[in-house]
Amino acid sequence: MTETQTEISELLDQRSQAIRSKDLDRLMSFYSDDIVYFDLVPPLLYAGSEALRGRFADWFGRWRSGIGQEVSGVHVAAGGDVAAVHMLIRTSGTLVDGREVGYWVRATDTLRRSADGWSITHEHVSLPVEFPGGTAVMDLLPPA
Repeated sequence: MTETQTEISELLDQRSQAIRSKDLDRLMSFYSDDIVYFDLVPPLLYAGSEALRGRFADWFGRWRSGIGQEVSGVHVAAGGDVAAVHMLIRTSGTLVDGREVGYWVRATDTLRRSADGWSITHEHVSLPVEFPGGTAVMDLLPPA
């Protein structure tokens, strides 16, 4: 693994730790001020760190428990001061209504390096959708 790949992997690990502990300030520190975020839920995009902060605050509030987070299949491609990452992320825990949930999503990040280090400038989270019908598939497992 290159030094850049190691730096980005460490950032992703720290981001997962912030999600697990629902530490909003720490989580936001990994995103650029001009972040563009494509989430599973409407709207089509969240533009800017304040919009994303609101989205994450709402998401954290939906969990009774801490949030389980497991990242698998991380692939980093980097050159100069930009990088692209794709991975699978499992999120799990207890929602405020008492339901236990666990699901895998696909995620792609782009990152930019500045004097302050790496930050995520774009994130796209998705689920496979079955057609016809448009039903999101939430019970798939990563390849072995």
